[in-house]
Amino acid sequence: MKAAVVGENGLEIKEIDTPEPGPAEVLIKVRACGLNRADAMVASGMAHGRAGGPGTVPGIEYVGEVVEAGPDVPHVKPGDRVMCSGTEGWGEYATADWGRTIPIPANNMTWSQAATLPVGLQTMHNAIVTAGRFKAGEAVMIQGASTGVGMLGMQIARALGAKLVVGSSTNAERRARLTEFGADLAVDSTDPGWVDQVLEATGGEGVDLIVDQVSGYVANQNMQATKILGRIVNVGRLGGTTGEFNFDLHALRRIDYIGVTFRTRTVEEVRDIVAAMKADLWNAVEAGDLSLPIDREFAFDDAAEAVEYMKANRHFGKIVMLLED
Repeated sequence: MKAAVVGENGLEIKEIDTPEPGPAEVLIKVRACGLNRADAMVASGMAHGRAGGPGTVPGIEYVGEVVEAGPDVPHVKPGDRVMCSGTEGWGEYATADWGRTIPIPANNMTWSQAATLPVGLQTMHNAIVTAGRFKAGEAVMIQGASTGVGMLGMQIARALGAKLVVGSSTNAERRARLTEFGADLAVDSTDPGWVDQVLEATGGEGVDLIVDQVSGYVANQNMQATKILGRIVNVGRLGGTTGEFNFDLHALRRIDYIGVTFRTRTVEEVRDIVAAMKADLWNAVEAGDLSLPIDREFAFDDAAEAVEYMKANRHFGKIVMLLED
């Protein structure tokens, strides 16, 4: 089959063996792939500080039709249209654990639209609801809200009954559009005054929950903007993997600081994450209430160009690659 493979000189389209599904996996004929920053890192030969290495196939978000199901797979059968999260999805075929395979709603959702959703839905539902212990009526802030995952986070908070949704973006044009995706207040995390804006919007208390995709330089300001006994969930590190941390402020405000990642989770844990997300959000997905704009579509043969476009960081919404029949 044709796949995008990390080569010595960058991403290459090559012929490789079609993967075989394990007993608890399905084989997918891939129709579209959503691009994520983790994919761009792998495609560039580096993933979270570890070398991806030549021969690696990127791709953690992909959609298509089931062509084969292992003997231990429940509920999923050949012919099903599914959206998946997993690994090595940038090929004509890919495998996925059955628990990370979600039927595409029968609401005229296109392959491209479906490819924008799996990773964001799973990541943000887990961060907001499970790790963040969100309850209806609370105030939520999404740091790094103009990313695809961030925009879904604001919509999820709004759908689940947040009384106030705050989003941050360092780009003025993107920040101006955050209200289209659920934000009541949009702030610039590089502006020293953003904490005061959040405190003013919350009557001086701060938000109940911050889902932080920035980290780095915003760590101490996050704590200033979080109410006493609030929660901060560390999802991403767009602003750096290290930074100053005011331990006294952390203790003073008695904040729960929670780290999450999919990298150290078991198959069973991820299955539980997907199941919990579906239980809470699937009606909203089917109704079209949770969706993302597609910034640009690329042909699969142009995978390297798609990666460079993502790395340039000029997009708003998702970048999608489409595979021909």
